[in-house]
Amino acid sequence: DKLQPDSYQAFGEYLAIAWKDGHESMLAYHHLRNAWPCANCKGEPDLMGRVMMPAEQSERITQSYKLVGMQPVGQYGIQLIWGDGHNTGIYTFNYLRRLCDCNVCSEAQALIPDTNCLSALAW
Repeated sequence: DKLQPDSYQAFGEYLAIAWKDGHESMLAYHHLRNAWPCANCKGEPDLMGRVMMPAEQSERITQSYKLVGMQPVGQYGIQLIWGDGHNTGIYTFNYLRRLCDCNVCSEAQALIPDTNCLSALAW
């Protein structure tokens, strides 16, 4: 599968990912943390599709953007552990590839009319 990484590692303030299709992504921790896929932080849809937000949103602090650990989740993603204790969101490999904002990926995503349905993009 082309959306599987060959490898990934912390590199300075970035998560470096080498993909099986030869592409390389450098994802800034700040960008990753702001795209945190945690239902507790981002809210989650109810049965009617309305996104229910948590009662309290914690402010991000410097530690929020410090990556202190990571571990694989099955064959489909990784769990990042942040310095502020957040560790429940799973970054799927598909999601990480969509977060890549290099010129190649940005141009490819611009060709998709419905950005909510990026699964049609064949990388």
